[in-house]
Amino acid sequence: MINRTKYTIKEYDSFTKNQDVKLPNLHYMPEPVFDCLEQFVLSNRQVSDTDPLELMVVTSKRGIGKVISARNYVGVITMNSGVQIEILPKLYSRNAESSERETKQVFLKMLKSLLRIPFKHFNFSSLNQEKYSILDIFIRMFVEEAYILVKRGLKSAYTGHEDNEYFYKGKLKFAEHIRLNAVHKERFYIEYDVFSADRPENRLIKSTIRVLQKVCSSRKLQKDLYTLSTAFESVEFSADYSQDFAKVTDDRNMSEYAIVLQWCRVFLYRNSFTPFIGNGVAYALLFSMEKVFESYLAGQLKKKLAHPKYSLMTQHRLYHLFDEPGQRFMLKPDIVVTCAQGTVVLDTKWKKLTPDGNHGISQSDMYQAYAYHKKYSAQTVILVYPWTSEVAEIKDPIIYRSKDGVTVQVHFVYLGEDTDGVGELSGLIEAALAGF
Repeated sequence: MINRTKYTIKEYDSFTKNQDVKLPNLHYMPEPVFDCLEQFVLSNRQVSDTDPLELMVVTSKRGIGKVISARNYVGVITMNSGVQIEILPKLYSRNAESSERETKQVFLKMLKSLLRIPFKHFNFSSLNQEKYSILDIFIRMFVEEAYILVKRGLKSAYTGHEDNEYFYKGKLKFAEHIRLNAVHKERFYIEYDVFSADRPENRLIKSTIRVLQKVCSSRKLQKDLYTLSTAFESVEFSADYSQDFAKVTDDRNMSEYAIVLQWCRVFLYRNSFTPFIGNGVAYALLFSMEKVFESYLAGQLKKKLAHPKYSLMTQHRLYHLFDEPGQRFMLKPDIVVTCAQGTVVLDTKWKKLTPDGNHGISQSDMYQAYAYHKKYSAQTVILVYPWTSEVAEIKDPIIYRSKDGVTVQVHFVYLGEDTDGVGELSGLIEAALAGF
């Protein structure tokens, strides 16, 4: 029997298999599930190109025992047993930590900025977001797009077929015919075209449905996926995803397949920036909040600074720290905004700052900002952090200046639904470029 248990935590929260521990940010998990998750974390620590501390970290605490703590990756991990672990970003409203509903609403809004996630126009308010996990919300979007496709009718195409038949049509394949039918005069080895729905696009969709049926935690969605699968009975499963994606027809007649196939890429390739592995894990769709935050801010700023006088570039790679011998140590700021008056460089940091001392800003971040200012001859460099309740009393922005003309500002972007935090950031950029 499939175990549909779901565990939901937020960034920096932890799991323990010690039932006696009662702490707000420490969540109990049965030992078999805990051990499976631990193996998943350790497997990715050994083989992943990512920093394992950003995914999850396994430590031991006195009086508690072993704990697994979430870091900067959020999303969903589904075990082979059916157990689902959902990790949400730690976001804040003006008065407290955001509720699960608000957190999911804001996180999904941020995910809209990712080019690989095809739900630009989806109405999230139609979903019971506390009931559905992030993965189930994605599956719901795929199901709705696929239903539209099925209602319109699956596209068919002529595909080549060859077999040893009792009738003659198409083209006789002499070599195979002679080899197979020396004693079967009543047969013909022939090649002909069949008009069929068994084409690459439909094979990919059917394969995606099969994958999702294994990892979906919602009974309603399971039923919807089964209903969808019946429309693809005449279609084979994809034997090679990459090969079938390469054969996808990209023309006006197939335009209605575009969004569904984007979802197929997400689910079949686990397209969340980084592939994860693990023997006990059926599926993992995890997003780096560093990249989500950067992508969201860039997308929102493009809208705010839409005037033709502004140029906004992401992951800019124009300069190196040193030019001799040969160019060395490439500089790659997250966002660069330019206009006739000058340049502003932004570096996004998905970190929690503190109200004391240097607020937890690392020296390496400041060295990096200093280098950006010098190389880009910038008006200012802005380090952008998410707003948290810990920094509520800090005057924003924090401004650092050096005697040689370098200015670095630290700005906190409020990500709640009731304030335009990115609008405040765009105002800082415009003011810097205007010379104020």
